[in-house]
Amino acid sequence: MVGTFLSSATSFATTEHKNHIPSSSPSVNSKAMGKDYSIPDAQDNAESKIIAIINGNLLTQRDVNNREQLFQLTAGVRLTPDVLQRMRPQLIKQLITERLHTQEMLRRNVNVPPEQIAEAIADIEKRNGMPPNALRNQLSSDGVSMSTLIDQIRLQLGWSRVLQQELGSQSRITAQEVEQRQKALKQEVGQPEYLLNEIFIPVENARHPEQELQFTKTIIQQLRNGAPFPIVAAQFSQAQSALQGGALGWVQKDNLDPEVATLVSKMPIGAISNPIQVAGGYIIAMLSGKRTIGNEMGTLMTIRQVFLPFSSKLNPKNPTPQQISVLNQVNQLKNSLHTCQQVEEANQKAGNTRPSDPGPMQLERMNPEMGNVLQGLQPGQVSKPLVSIDGIALIMVCTKEKKNIADISTSEIANQLLSQRVEQVSQQLDRDLHRQAIIEMHTNTNDSTTKPATQPKRKHH
Repeated sequence: MVGTFLSSATSFATTEHKNHIPSSSPSVNSKAMGKDYSIPDAQDNAESKIIAIINGNLLTQRDVNNREQLFQLTAGVRLTPDVLQRMRPQLIKQLITERLHTQEMLRRNVNVPPEQIAEAIADIEKRNGMPPNALRNQLSSDGVSMSTLIDQIRLQLGWSRVLQQELGSQSRITAQEVEQRQKALKQEVGQPEYLLNEIFIPVENARHPEQELQFTKTIIQQLRNGAPFPIVAAQFSQAQSALQGGALGWVQKDNLDPEVATLVSKMPIGAISNPIQVAGGYIIAMLSGKRTIGNEMGTLMTIRQVFLPFSSKLNPKNPTPQQISVLNQVNQLKNSLHTCQQVEEANQKAGNTRPSDPGPMQLERMNPEMGNVLQGLQPGQVSKPLVSIDGIALIMVCTKEKKNIADISTSEIANQLLSQRVEQVSQQLDRDLHRQAIIEMHTNTNDSTTKPATQPKRKHH
């Protein structure tokens, strides 16, 4: 989905400042360094103000501003200066951790091809119902550097490769381990399991978690105000599930921190939790579903849709000539669609304003309005025209199957076990990188070299 703009995004340090600066002093003697450069004066350019030096690499106010803008744009929210001020200290800590991750990727010669970054951005757009190139266009119109998003995605993908290297032979889950987990699950038949998304905010100093707690509360407020959970998780969560927008899939009670298990068992579906304190930090949980292990019948469907957009918002009492024309087009098109392939081709011809394939769906979890539309359709049948203020859609059911969706496949079990292992390795490597790092803060005159405290291990993903 993302084309030529990625061609120049092949180095890890697109937004990383490459001037190597000794961390023992905020000032630089360029002759002693053997290089001819100078640090920009903060009074001359506020965006060049140095926030921190991480192993000799600069983190500037521009980096912080770009990340704040990126979050507001992708989350679809506009934050007040007061909210931004509360978020900024934690955001700086996150950017420092990302610098350490980037440096480790460079040390290990980990490279992420631009094609993989493009696929990841396309996946973000698809999950959020955005047409191809929408993120690039929105970033451009809001004056946000595209490299800010590219760098973050490159870092997430590259860090996964670092963890794969660190795991080595442990990255393979054996058939015996899967079998042991299957036996354990059989003993849990009848117990609840939960479809969860998480955001994990680590705490540096367990004795003084006030700053992280305030940040967690601010994030929760934005989520409850409508910010999409997957976008927020990708931006701020420090768990490996951030790569999947915080999605953990179906998780059994014994795979959760006790504090999380206790709370989600009482939460209604769709709810977003208050801060949950666990070993190492805070979790924000969103509950998307509950079921009983070994028993949940559901209707699984795949669909395709064609969407014809309006050129302006619809006023039902006074449709424009273009909107009337679109309705006539849809009525003619409906009679010519007999296969899902034809629906995909029609959507492509209409400009792919919305993705033709929204992915697998469960009928029982759809909103009532959409569920009523699809419930009576059989494979190969197309819906009546579905009119919205933005355009008109036609939906065809491709497959429809009633099955016990509580069955957990061997591949799902293996993924769960691997995710737990990866998370443990990630936390340990994070602790090692922070202990070894020389981090000099420049946010105020009292700041000095900092080394974040070791964090206790978390239990689940």
